[in-house]
Amino acid sequence: MELTKQPTALQEVIRDRRAVKKHYNDKPVTEETVMGLLEDAVWAPTHGVRQPWRFIFIGPDQTGSFAEQVAATYPSERQQNRFEYLSEPTAFLIVVMDEPESQKQWDENFGATACMIQNFWLLAWEQKLGVVWKTNSHIYDPQVKNILGVGEHEKIVGFLHMGYFDDKPAKKERISAADKFTTFKG
Repeated sequence: MELTKQPTALQEVIRDRRAVKKHYNDKPVTEETVMGLLEDAVWAPTHGVRQPWRFIFIGPDQTGSFAEQVAATYPSERQQNRFEYLSEPTAFLIVVMDEPESQKQWDENFGATACMIQNFWLLAWEQKLGVVWKTNSHIYDPQVKNILGVGEHEKIVGFLHMGYFDDKPAKKERISAADKFTTFKG
């Protein structure tokens, strides 16, 4: 008889994590909390220990002004919708990456930054802080880069929308790795 293996704490948090896109409660997301999570998240693998990221925090007191400024970069008929969308999170963490000229280093920087974001997301989840990584069209807008002080050789990798939540979003099943796995027979 085969015994069922108990999942580790890490396995549980990986499988339990959800994207929390809305329905945040009133608990504020503090700069101290975000900094604490980042201190561990930055231990992501990074080629040459380049650590190609930097962060811009928009706290609860600035989200209204921030939403207004970003929404204003859209065509007038979309501004109200974008303002409402950007007013939902309690706070934002904007993740910015160095963009080197070398395609190899660019790919390595993006991979490292994505790993760091996953670390942050899992750590936030453990604290019941909801996160979703957004890559809406405004992350490519030069006006938004200017609003945020993002440099010429930097890329906005994403807006991390954040807020505490009361109800966990439903689980969405994944395709088994076995269904996407092959063995080279060369």
